[in-house]
Amino acid sequence: MARYDLVIFDFDGTLADSLTWFRSVLGDVVDKHGLPPVDDEKAERLRGLPPRAIMDELDIPAWKIPFLAADVRARAAENVDQIHLFDGICSMIEMLAAGGVKLAIVSSNGETAVRAVLGDALCRHIEIFACGAALFGKASVFRRTIRKTGITPARTLSVGDEVRDIDAAREAGCAAGAVSWGFATEAILAEQAPDAMFRAPGEIADCVLSAQPRVRQA
Repeated sequence: MARYDLVIFDFDGTLADSLTWFRSVLGDVVDKHGLPPVDDEKAERLRGLPPRAIMDELDIPAWKIPFLAADVRARAAENVDQIHLFDGICSMIEMLAAGGVKLAIVSSNGETAVRAVLGDALCRHIEIFACGAALFGKASVFRRTIRKTGITPARTLSVGDEVRDIDAAREAGCAAGAVSWGFATEAILAEQAPDAMFRAPGEIADCVLSAQPRVRQA
């Protein structure tokens, strides 16, 4: 029997390399919204900070976040050809689906962009698309997604690339998995002591399909 019956994936930075594309439009985004300039050195430094510290560093007031998120979603939908899945994601999703595991995506990105990047073949394996989620409201979306599938939180694994993904998983009562190849650095993710740290997509399939609990890795 598989270790987990449901896997909830984040999209940007977890399944898709959106960071490379986002850095190409970051200058225009900060100019449009009146934020301080972000050079490559500062952008890299932000990866090692928790979400609230990033907001403070960029001087982003809470009321601006929905407008920023909507702007980035619209840009992503217009530039899906520049956003690509990480190597190994396709085979990982196919392995999980073949193993009878239910799959869902909870993302602040829009469903149009998410589906376009995944492609029709992979989309058929995704039972629930919960897209357009608030940046700091994932826990409630996790709970709704888990209820819709009929799976218990104890049999659910969330996989993301940011500290807020780990926090949301814990608030929803499911296991928290973190990937080392996304936005946040592996060091800051490890500080949160996720239930599993994945350094390659294949490790996700190995963990989920294994009957044995995954040992927490530093």
